[in-house]
This record gives sequence, C-alpha cells and structure tokens, in this order.
Amino acid sequence: MIVLSVGMPRAGSGWHYNITHDLMEAAGYDEARDIREQYKLQSILTEVNVNIGVLSLRRLGMVMIPALMGKDFVLKAHAGPTLWSRTLAALGLLRIVYIYRDPRDAMLSAYEYGQRSIAKGRPNFFSRLTNFAESLDFMADYVLIWKDWMNEKNVLTARYEDLLTNYDSEMERLLAYLDLDAADEKFKAVIEEYRPGKADAAQQGLHFFKGKIGRYKEAYTNAEQAQMQEHFGEYLQDMGY
Repeated sequence: MIVLSVGMPRAGSGWHYNITHDLMEAAGYDEARDIREQYKLQSILTEVNVNIGVLSLRRLGMVMIPALMGKDFVLKAHAGPTLWSRTLAALGLLRIVYIYRDPRDAMLSAYEYGQRSIAKGRPNFFSRLTNFAESLDFMADYVLIWKDWMNEKNVLTARYEDLLTNYDSEMERLLAYLDLDAADEKFKAVIEEYRPGKADAAQQGLHFFKGKIGRYKEAYTNAEQAQMQEHFGEYLQDMGY
C-alpha cells in the first residue's frame, strides 16, 4: 500500500506529509526515503519529501514495484489526479490525502519563498515568480488542480487553516481515514510532535516560515486583491473562504 500525501504548494503540504509519514511509520510502514534509495527511484522521487511529481503511468508503475513486493510507504505530490492514480486507488493500492489553503495566501507565500531563496543564493522552484502577475497565473493552475481533487472519490481533503485552528479534530479525521487507533500512545506522540506551535520551523521538509492566515490582505493592494477575486472568486466560496 502507498499513501499519497498531495497538497497545494505553500499550503502546509510538507507539514501534512510529515504527519502522515510519521503516523504510518509508527504503524509499521517503511521509511519512504529508504525505499527511494533501495529501489533506485532517485530519478522520480525528490530527496527530502519524496515528491513523485506528475502521477503518470511510468512514475506510478515504478513506485508500485516495491509496493507489490510488500513495502508500504508514504509519498508526496502537488500534481492533479490521473486515470492511473484513480485506478490504483480503486484497486486499494493507493490511499490519498489532500491539503489546500486560501490560494491568495498560498501565492503570496510561494512568491516570498522564491525571493528569499534567490537572496540566499539558492534559487528554487518558486524563484521564477518575479511579480504579482506570474504568481497569480502560477496559483491559478493549482486552483484547477484543487477542483480536480475535490471531485475525486475516497480522498481525504483538509484545509491548512483548519489544521492550524482545529488541529485535534483534523487529526481525528486523519487517523480514522488511515485506520489508525487514536488511543494508541505511539500515534498520540506523533500528533503532539507536529502540533502547531511545537513543530520546529527548521525541521527538514516542513517549509514553515510565517503561515499566517489572511496575510494577503496586508501584502497586496486593493487593486491586486480585486484581481485575485476575479481569478479565484468562483472557487473561493466552495473552498470555504
């Protein structure tokens, strides 16, 4: 079995992945980073959060090899669903959790993260976002991916804001979806480790920096907020914003 932790970029996806990964590791799952090395999957899985990228037949087929050999592990992705991910989920070989965030805050976080990386001399995936328009177009694609995931069956969806403000309730939902015993002390320990305010901002793979809800209102002008409303307006209400 593979558990796939999918997320909108800059939506607490690293945090959500690590919670899910450590819960399943406590339940007896294999360390995903070890699977990456043992099965020579470096070409399709990133080093830190074992992000699989596009959910193509080739990539899913490659990770299914260790899964069919009895290995159970958790992978990360930002991509949308595909015929192949649906097929594996229907066959019971893939279990999927998805987290999203107010896209206005997510696009601000993506832009700032990219610019910080440039300033440090270590450009990253988000460093190509050099202005408001590029950030808006970038996030518009992930809003469409959000819509696709919301239409999928048997996927556990969560909002970053709810994870911050209703952490215990969200963890109950996650544990139930993963068929884990909420009363088990080993799972309680994992949940406590990642509780908001306790998770270390420097912990590998979390990507925390500010994470404040509604910060876009302070960072963007009224005209820019109007543009975001025009782009995202039809989806924001369905997202709960």
